[in-house]
Amino acid sequence: MSQLIIIENLFLIVLALVWIIVAVLQDLRKREVDNIWNFSLIAFALAYRFAVSVWAGNYWFILNGLIGFAIFFGLGNLFYYSRLFAGGDAKLLMALGAILPLSYDWIINLKVFGYFILLFLITGSIYALIYAIGLVFKNWKDFKKEFLKQWKNYQKMFLISLIFVVVWINVIYFMSQMRFILIGFVVLLFPVLFVFSKAVEETCMIKSVPSNKVTLGDWLYEDIFIDRKKIKSNWQGISKSELKLIKKYKKKILIKYGIPFTPAFLFGFVVLLYLMWRFGWMF
Repeated sequence: MSQLIIIENLFLIVLALVWIIVAVLQDLRKREVDNIWNFSLIAFALAYRFAVSVWAGNYWFILNGLIGFAIFFGLGNLFYYSRLFAGGDAKLLMALGAILPLSYDWIINLKVFGYFILLFLITGSIYALIYAIGLVFKNWKDFKKEFLKQWKNYQKMFLISLIFVVVWINVIYFMSQMRFILIGFVVLLFPVLFVFSKAVEETCMIKSVPSNKVTLGDWLYEDIFIDRKKIKSNWQGISKSELKLIKKYKKKILIKYGIPFTPAFLFGFVVLLYLMWRFGWMF
């Protein structure tokens, strides 16, 4: 068993699992995670760390939690402002920063952070792809038409990628470095995946919603005008003041939904725990 899965860390691990599972259920049910839920995980984790530090007379346990939270606060904001995360996902990542420093050795903690982010991205990508494929089968006719439409729009991207791949293969062949051929296939695959994601978004992620069903943070598909006031479609979502206006609107509104991404946190965290239990030497 890993040196990290010890008595004082078991509470943090169980706490994180419970909070992530409830966050997943919230996200799947209403496409958002309550702020109070994410903030309460931070509060409980740090309060527990402080209590253990006082009892043990060693304040590194709470300091590690604060440092971890600070690091993941930075990562959460980076992912949010890079438009990779929604607000709830970013806050859940920040909360896990108070959980994941499971060692007094910061070389080990940095390894834990690195493995978690890597596992989160890998499992999240697999999950998102499977979820998207499910949506495609559910909306196959509309998706097929939209894919062909998007393919026509982005044919130049594919041709540029193809030219790059031909040049790349010739370069690595003459340099006897054929082991790098995979890079060429990844570049060639990119425009296909890009068109696929655009078609999925247009046919599976856009829904016409009654104004009274719109919630804070929802993404407008396009700009709308209410009482001569323009509400812009932007990645930060609908604000409180905009939501008040929308509630008075009598028409349906096109809302763009994303893939609920909190399951990726659960998958990444569970796989991390398995690696710590099964291959403790990695840390």
